[in-house]
Amino acid sequence: MKLNIVLVEPEIPQNTGNIARTCAALGAKLHLVYPLGFSISEKQVKRAGLDYWDKLDIEEHISFSKFLDKYKPEENNMFFITTKGKQCYSDINYSELDEVFVLFGKE
Repeated sequence: MKLNIVLVEPEIPQNTGNIARTCAALGAKLHLVYPLGFSISEKQVKRAGLDYWDKLDIEEHISFSKFLDKYKPEENNMFFITTKGKQCYSDINYSELDEVFVLFGKE
């Protein structure tokens, strides 16, 4: 299964760093949806401890609507993570899916 982690308008570089580190370990693709609450310039990236940033499979999107235009929810397995959902992430049998998008909103 191909795993895609999508951060929609992340605000805290350290949180993004932790998720990016997890993506690198799992071989998951990281999607960053602008606007970001920080700069991914080299100085900011190093400050957040992301010296491995160049080793990530990362795709940037200028807006959430552009992301949805490219990766249509009706054609892809997208899971929007929220505390208000009716279904728990552990209820899904991911092994039956070829590709999954897990979306997180602002912190």
